Amino acid sequence: MATSSKNPDTICEQCISGSIHKGLPKGTIEKVHGLDTYIIGNRTNPRGIIVVYTDVFGLELPNNKLIADSYAASGEWLVYVPDFFKGDPMSLSLANVLIPVSKAKQSGLSFFTGLLGNLPSAVMWMQRHKAGPTTETCVNFFQELRKETYGKLKIGMVGMCWGGRYSFQMAQEKHMIEIEGKKVPLVDAAVALHPSNLVFPEDAEGLVAPLSCGWGEKDTNTKIELKGQLEEIVRKEKAAGKTVAEVVNQVYTPGRHGFAVRGDPDDPQEKKCLEDSVTQVLEWCDKWL
Repeated sequence: MATSSKNPDTICEQCISGSIHKGLPKGTIEKVHGLDTYIIGNRTNPRGIIVVYTDVFGLELPNNKLIADSYAASGEWLVYVPDFFKGDPMSLSLANVLIPVSKAKQSGLSFFTGLLGNLPSAVMWMQRHKAGPTTETCVNFFQELRKETYGKLKIGMVGMCWGGRYSFQMAQEKHMIEIEGKKVPLVDAAVALHPSNLVFPEDAEGLVAPLSCGWGEKDTNTKIELKGQLEEIVRKEKAAGKTVAEVVNQVYTPGRHGFAVRGDPDDPQEKKCLEDSVTQVLEWCDKWL
């Protein structure tokens, strides 16, 4: 899912199912506002709800569920991981080709044959998940969730890679809805980790919910230069007298693309990126929810 300031329908080449967390997911799959949703955490008296929008591999990738488990481990949060792809995630076989658990063990021949074998299906997947309908699915879910929980629970959102763009969007003024005669944002706080397919300035204008972004210093898809572009957009809006929600940026080193999802826990640097990204989410939710 290469990040682009022009075309939101490009393909990611590094979101991957590599070694992340160990163990088995502990949550359950249930329907929430029309979408199959992985649920874990405090159902009795949660402090708030954290909604995770995953990379392109969705609920098929155990890492995505295990990350949700880590958010719920404190007992404070109820965590939802909706299947925004409606049963149509990108094939894990492509992930294993593009970024294997061990790059050193992958031959050049296996890489190119695997890529050629999987690329047509990946291109077709991208055609089925265009930006417009994808945004609509996400907005509809958060509208229903906001109406259900308004006045009772705050909502946090975490978007990773493909899902990162939608963390930006759900935090925008243009998606606010009216409830009880008051305009409210769809989320109370958002986090975007190595967000792909961003379209600037469109996706960064009019932020009304606080946003925390995580960027990889050596990310070859979501370029670190986007951090500077975001900062400039926010600066210009403030200079124009607009009220802008708090936006903070955290840089991860080395921070290869997907560092919050498929970092190798046996590599000290990647393990730190993985663990620090979980901390980033929990600290942001602790501050705003």
